[in-house]
Amino acid sequence: MVKVKLTTKVDSDILVVGLTKVNNKLQIESNGAQLESVSLLATLTAIGATAKADEVIKLPGKNTKLVIFTGLGDGSSNLNAETLRRAAGAAARELHGHKMATFALPHKSVVELSAIAEGAALGAYTFTEFLGNTKAEQKAPLGSVSVYSKFTETAQAKAAAKRAEIIAEQTFLVRDLINTPPSHLTPDSFSQRLKKLSSKYGVKAEIITDSALKKSGFGGIIAVGQGSANPPRLLHVTYSPAKAKKRYAFVGKGITFDTGGLALKPANGMEAMKSDMSGAAAVIGAVFAIAQLKLPIAVDGWAPLAENMVSDNATRPSDVITIYGGKTVEVLNPDAEGRLVLADALVKAAEVGKKSGGLDGIIDVATLTGAQVVALGTRTSAVMTNNEEFSSQFLLAAEIAGESFWPMPLPVELRASLDSPVADLANIGDRMGGMLVAGLFLKEFIDPQTPWLHLDIAGPAYNEKNAHGYTPVGGTGIGLRSLVQLAELASSQS
Repeated sequence: MVKVKLTTKVDSDILVVGLTKVNNKLQIESNGAQLESVSLLATLTAIGATAKADEVIKLPGKNTKLVIFTGLGDGSSNLNAETLRRAAGAAARELHGHKMATFALPHKSVVELSAIAEGAALGAYTFTEFLGNTKAEQKAPLGSVSVYSKFTETAQAKAAAKRAEIIAEQTFLVRDLINTPPSHLTPDSFSQRLKKLSSKYGVKAEIITDSALKKSGFGGIIAVGQGSANPPRLLHVTYSPAKAKKRYAFVGKGITFDTGGLALKPANGMEAMKSDMSGAAAVIGAVFAIAQLKLPIAVDGWAPLAENMVSDNATRPSDVITIYGGKTVEVLNPDAEGRLVLADALVKAAEVGKKSGGLDGIIDVATLTGAQVVALGTRTSAVMTNNEEFSSQFLLAAEIAGESFWPMPLPVELRASLDSPVADLANIGDRMGGMLVAGLFLKEFIDPQTPWLHLDIAGPAYNEKNAHGYTPVGGTGIGLRSLVQLAELASSQS
């Protein structure tokens, strides 16, 4: 766990400052921290520093052993919280092997201070659990971050520092789960691991086993998981504070490995399918963070978990299954499996929410479609909804959190493509607009009166390219920060 503290002095051997370019000239942004700017600028100019995002330069200092320059782009007047968050994260990623660093990046508000603290903490991540003989050679990430600020003594700043620790802790949990190989992360081990953690955060947890799922009619989860030697599970976690202002349900797709089933995927790229449980990890981590922050928002987290495998028991193309609640689905493509487990969990989440007095919103999070990546790339996730007001609240939360989401439509004319001659609907429809068709499928299992969001995070959930900002290679933890921020916004409403 990364420790975050506030300071009014440089209290470590490493000082992190910003570097911008103003009128084509480099400028150091140290938030008032004293350093030998003239000589350092001359050196930076000589070595060709650009001040671009993700540029990190290390130079020896006079008052500190190292001065770290992290690129902030052109012009300090254009800085925003996300730029600072990413710059702090990029610097932290380059400081593995050091125990502590002081971050003196420019900021004019507690909001920007919070972004710096969060970015630095999020950048201090590594995943070494499965290294063998080389583990001892790996440099440990930063264990402590100091943020140099004039806001040090304010209650809001102290709360921001603590919040950054919590966000980093739960994001690291999500990233660890995503990065864990499927030989070690099955539906049951995922459930057991998080149930064990739940008591630490004051969250109740229940694991519904495969036999109970079958008995209760969870046809989607059973159909997807029945081809695997590792049986499916449904994990339910609950945070119920006294006098809660609102109640939400978060539902996350939890396919611990996706071969495609009898619609077998090609081998190239299949190794990344260990990340197909990113939505489940994000929603459970978000519930834990909301509980740690003691927000007056009740949340039920649901993780329908299955391993989609090929075997003589696997669901066949054209099989008809019955989703929890009674709707039947013709499974035309066993590789469109995420929507099947989500359908079960969405209906159950609504049922439980109704018994608790009703839901103010239900959100599903899923690495659902390759079409999402085609439409929006690997850094922007999609949002679909039946309630524009709820979507606007979430998009505001995502903007504050620094996560990129984009609203997408649910065109009514695409719904007919899901019609089936033998069941209530099919699990696939038109290939063109496949991301939207998947959203329309899920909408069939939502009460129109309940505000609902569908978040397709297929591309951003797993970074297969280079690390950037506070984002490492591998699991990213996308979605968690926006869900937590949504709960924070709701808790501040009268």
